Amino acid sequence: MSSSAKHLQSIDAGHYKNTAACETVEMPVPAVVKIPLGQHIGAPCKPLVQKGDEVKVGQLIGDTDAFVSAPIHSSVSGTVTGIETIRNFMGGNDTRIVIETDGKQTEWEGIEKPEVNDFQGFIKAVRNSGLTGMGGASFPSHIKFNPKDLSAVDTLIVNGAECEPFITSDHRTMLEATDDVIDGAAMVMKWMGIENGYIGIEENKPDAIAKLDKRIAEKGVKGLKTFTLQSRYPKGAERVLIYEVAGRRLDGGALPADVGVVVSNVSSIAFLGQYFRTGMPLIQRRVTIDGDAIAEPKNVYVKFGTMIKDLVEFAGGYKKQPKKIIMGGPMMGRSVFSDELSIVKNNNAILVFDEDQAFLPEETACINCGRCHKACPVNLLPVALADAYLHKDVDRLNQLHVMQCMGCGSCSFICPAHRPLSFMHTLAKGFVKEASSK
Repeated sequence: MSSSAKHLQSIDAGHYKNTAACETVEMPVPAVVKIPLGQHIGAPCKPLVQKGDEVKVGQLIGDTDAFVSAPIHSSVSGTVTGIETIRNFMGGNDTRIVIETDGKQTEWEGIEKPEVNDFQGFIKAVRNSGLTGMGGASFPSHIKFNPKDLSAVDTLIVNGAECEPFITSDHRTMLEATDDVIDGAAMVMKWMGIENGYIGIEENKPDAIAKLDKRIAEKGVKGLKTFTLQSRYPKGAERVLIYEVAGRRLDGGALPADVGVVVSNVSSIAFLGQYFRTGMPLIQRRVTIDGDAIAEPKNVYVKFGTMIKDLVEFAGGYKKQPKKIIMGGPMMGRSVFSDELSIVKNNNAILVFDEDQAFLPEETACINCGRCHKACPVNLLPVALADAYLHKDVDRLNQLHVMQCMGCGSCSFICPAHRPLSFMHTLAKGFVKEASSK
């Protein structure tokens, strides 16, 4: 059997939820953390500390007056030893606050549970918590929960699908922080005036569905229920999830609130439940670490700013030569060039693949089989889009609705010619945006 055939056979073997039964363990505080100030879509924060400052757990260390942004808090106690600029995995620059930890994890004196008496107080508290989307683009949550027409939003969808292979951190959140998930959802529904709430979960997580159903009933939460999804990628994609749960179509470029829906990742919702109970801002998260090159795959509580290499060491180190490191899942995650980058708010997994698992077959000629079109969740023509991009035909790209592409990677995965279709669509969208701006 050829290498490519073995590769495809192994991928088809299952969802690779190897760590689904692994209860989350807490990683010891590393000697040094490097906390990026751009952990969200929008304007990066400006440092509020300088070299030599002592900081404590939960202390505000970065913020900005920009509308689309979210504050950054220290995940550790210790001493600021530097503020550095590095190249990030997106090709841009990041400012990082370097903190040498003292091992004491002394909490900042200003930590207190927020008191909320009205909607604006709720939005203020969410911003103060530093919450951004923890499962996707890291959009600041205080903006998501404050749409232009609040009265038009009637449905909350909590995304617990976790449809990408390998990742199980959200699954463990639903099992280990069940009450926080329910309390967080109830809080959003209360202050946004939403009557209908759904927790979308794929059917390959029956234990999470059963536990949530039981606790919702025991707590007497009205209007909130689980919604069972097919265990099929990409059911967790925002637009697919909205259609599956609420039966509403969302066009590319539109916001869920435009069709009366707010969608939030289950880990984000669980954090809200925790924050309103403790007052501790967002400083850590569950992360799945897995892949053929990892000695001990597991789910781990990781402090933000922890470097990937320290997380790998906690997971037993590399058992094989790493060929590819991915932040996120194998379908929509991003490859990184170094294990000295830091864990951030929307980083739900670190996957490290060896040569065999990272193998990409050589691209061959398209045979016009149509599989990519059949696999596309929004009925695009991936081959035609790729060809239009190669010819730099902006009009054709617009005619084919390239901006509707979700970047799910289904077309690339199914293509027998191994063409990087999804990647070309991403480039094509950038090309169209650039042409439009001119």
